[in-house]
Amino acid sequence: MKGPTDRVSIPTSTPLSGSAIRLFELITSSWVAAAVGAAAELGVADVMSQVPAPVEEIASRVGADVDSLYRLLRACTDLDLVRESPERCFALTDLGEALREDSPASMRGYARWLGSPTERTTMAHLADAVRTGGPVFEDVHGLPAWAYMREHPEAAALFDQGMSDISAQLTRSPVQDYDFGSSELVVDVGGGRGRLLSLLLSVHPHLRGVLYDRPEVVSSVEPALVRGELADRCRIEGGSFLDSVPAGGDTYLLASVIHNWGDADSVTILEHCRRAMLPHGRVLLAEVVMPQTPEPARTAKFMDLSMLAHCGGEQRTPDHFAKLFERAGLRLSRIVPGPEVSVVEGVLA
Repeated sequence: MKGPTDRVSIPTSTPLSGSAIRLFELITSSWVAAAVGAAAELGVADVMSQVPAPVEEIASRVGADVDSLYRLLRACTDLDLVRESPERCFALTDLGEALREDSPASMRGYARWLGSPTERTTMAHLADAVRTGGPVFEDVHGLPAWAYMREHPEAAALFDQGMSDISAQLTRSPVQDYDFGSSELVVDVGGGRGRLLSLLLSVHPHLRGVLYDRPEVVSSVEPALVRGELADRCRIEGGSFLDSVPAGGDTYLLASVIHNWGDADSVTILEHCRRAMLPHGRVLLAEVVMPQTPEPARTAKFMDLSMLAHCGGEQRTPDHFAKLFERAGLRLSRIVPGPEVSVVEGVLA
């Protein structure tokens, strides 16, 4: 036994590893996404404003446990989604406003989809997709992605809303700024509920449009396309772009569509567009383009991993797009770059 005067040797502490801390932040980034997804799913932003409100009032409005909601909102303050004031009161920030359903910049649908069990359990098996070189969605959920959506309408509705957010926000700038001066009839292939087409027709009043997507999707289109001034300039058609697309357009727009499909199916879709369009027509792919050479491209690279795990699609380089167009009887004429999404233009070869 040690006597009262014996000294205990205390190991000298080692400095924290900067690499370990940075890796810890990367590893736990899934917690951040989960918190944002939970806030979106609960709809907290929709019952809040930039005027502080007690957490008890917010919890009552969304049907949540008071103390647990406080813990969620407290974490969201560090993400700048809300701000906390004394007495456990919270208010939305400018960033948090984008989680509101009615915000012009709303990304709530996409946050709900990314936070859904369908999405999160799929990406949990990314390592298996890398091992096998193909999607893991069917192994995880029992059906391929698109068949699963047909059998699970709630998941499909979440997915469609998320894709509408992506189209309306990330695709807004390049499609708004693209020169549609020589276009007359734009066929939005795989256009979802028409959020992007509504914007396009509003910005370019000389255009007419056709919204084309699965019948169950176009059955609940944006109100602006079925009533009001845009309704006279737009028609709605349901069908599968793997079978055909509406004929007679001079511009065929596919926003975030081709990246969902492998090369063979992508060529089939592009061939349908080539056969359907007028001789002077063009095909526009609104896509996050993978750089041709090694350089930072966070959105493209991580979206590419999502495509790998879910459906066997991918984010493509300019050269890859050129090869797809060539196989479909088209020619890559130019790429109009945007902040995240670019417009890849193809014409008859």
